[in-house]
Amino acid sequence: MTETEKITINMGPVDLGRLDVLVEQGVYTNRTDAIRTAIRNLLDHHEPVIREVTVRRSFVLGALILNRVDLLNQLKQGKRLAINIIGLLSLSSDIDAQLALDAIESICVRGVFRAPAEVKEALAERIG
Repeated sequence: MTETEKITINMGPVDLGRLDVLVEQGVYTNRTDAIRTAIRNLLDHHEPVIREVTVRRSFVLGALILNRVDLLNQLKQGKRLAINIIGLLSLSSDIDAQLALDAIESICVRGVFRAPAEVKEALAERIG
């Protein structure tokens, strides 16, 4: 998935100046490039921690996109979802609050959770 999320960070003036020197010297094309590279390096360095949590807590790593048919199929099978994801969870706009409550037992997202506002509100107590 090529989508990105915007985040905001605060940096002290000395660190920001040091970052600008790296950009000025051509090490990075711009501040964003430098910060993305630093974050990727940090995540790669701590990959064993991420992998251990993924396994221990049964997280899915990546993107999970669910629609009305997916949830109705779970209910037909007599199942409710306990969703644990590192990445993106997207509940489509064809899912109403009642269906979400009937089909989803719990949600834990480390990353981005997208859903209609009324669905998020209905599930608020199940989101951890």
